[in-house]
Amino acid sequence: QVRLVESGGGLVQAGGSLRLSCAASGRTNSNYGMGWFRQAPGKEREFVAAISWSGGGTYYADSVKGRFTISRGNAKNTVYLQMNSLKPEDTAVYYCAAGISPAPMSPAAEYRYWGQGTQVTVSS
Repeated sequence: QVRLVESGGGLVQAGGSLRLSCAASGRTNSNYGMGWFRQAPGKEREFVAAISWSGGGTYYADSVKGRFTISRGNAKNTVYLQMNSLKPEDTAVYYCAAGISPAPMSPAAEYRYWGQGTQVTVSS
């Protein structure tokens, strides 16, 4: 069992930045990729970004490419999402997830463990 706890969400004006963090605890001795997803009110959960176990591979949704950066701490049990140039359409609950494989994957089905989510609100 892996427990994931997100932090860093909040309210920011359009054009601003936020940095989300996700700390993993529990059975963290397996090699797993990690990802960020988001869900806006009335919409389905969507993929945002993913990073491989080693941290050397990343993958982004087109909607955030060039604005968001995913990274992984040296201890491998923490993952970050730096969000710059935020837009009102980025408003959502952001979820951290731990994957089945070491590779960075986009489908939600490739992730076994999920955090509780952190709210990001971008005002216009």
